[in-house]
Amino acid sequence: MKALVLIGGFGTRLRPVTYAVPKQLIPIAGKPMLYHVLDLLPPSVDGAVLATGYKSEEIARYVAAHPPRIPVRCVPEATPLGTGGAMRNASSELSDPFVLLNSDVIAAVDAERLLAAQASHGGVGTMTLAEVDDPSPYGVARLAPDDRIVEFVEKPTREAAPSRWINAGVGVWRRAVVDRIPSAPVVSWEREVVPGLLADRVYGFRLDGFWEDAGTPARLLRAQRYLFDSGRGGRRSVPAGATGKGPAAVHPTATVRGATFGGWVTVDEGASLGAGAYAEDAVVMAGATVEPEAVVLRSIVGPGARVRSGHRVVDQVLGERAEA
Repeated sequence: MKALVLIGGFGTRLRPVTYAVPKQLIPIAGKPMLYHVLDLLPPSVDGAVLATGYKSEEIARYVAAHPPRIPVRCVPEATPLGTGGAMRNASSELSDPFVLLNSDVIAAVDAERLLAAQASHGGVGTMTLAEVDDPSPYGVARLAPDDRIVEFVEKPTREAAPSRWINAGVGVWRRAVVDRIPSAPVVSWEREVVPGLLADRVYGFRLDGFWEDAGTPARLLRAQRYLFDSGRGGRRSVPAGATGKGPAAVHPTATVRGATFGGWVTVDEGASLGAGAYAEDAVVMAGATVEPEAVVLRSIVGPGARVRSGHRVVDQVLGERAEA
């Protein structure tokens, strides 16, 4: 069985970091967001196709240098094709059925149960659903008593939403659905294709664990907390020479002697926290420097950025090689 991972969009809500790094490679809880998404795949999935767009070359280089636990192949798009167009563009190696993943979803999904649900009902697909307070930014499903999806509306107004159950970005689909994607320059899978599949039986699979769309700074940091708190956060202890409670994921090449950690911190390759520096609810990316007595709180410090001695970075996103 194969998986198809949709890696589209420009990461605009995570700028200025995403001017330099695609959001899927931002490290959270010890490794890039993309690798946490791949971790959702069950053992029966033995390969993945990455449908890449923005900064596709950088993603291809990274996965080649840091091979995931299953083989992956990047299929770039020359121009933005939309989610449906990206699926069609990358569909030549898909299995029947295949797993479809959004690359910015951090969730607790029992993929084996999801696959079993698809096999048991025999429809054209099964879509994971998460219940949220405000469904308006998402695709929203109305469910029959047997969890068959009878209506699917992409980004309705809050008042017009048919429920609070939204597309959670993980699904299992029969290969034939790809043939239903129009050959238009840009196609939205959620808006233009999924509603037309409902007559062929699409079912919802309701999640009861955590779920987060990690597309904004606050949501990305919340996703990191979920990962740490669920035990999926890599190295949890505060490293030797530092103090504090953690959890923290500190790359072996990072320097943190004398620093203090609050909870939920990632310090990436070659980064440094000076003596007396404090970090909590934060991501410090590759090569960044947090100088002595500086504070980083609820923030992302981009690659090669510098937080000067004694300065505080709170609720901010610093871009590549920025200073604060």
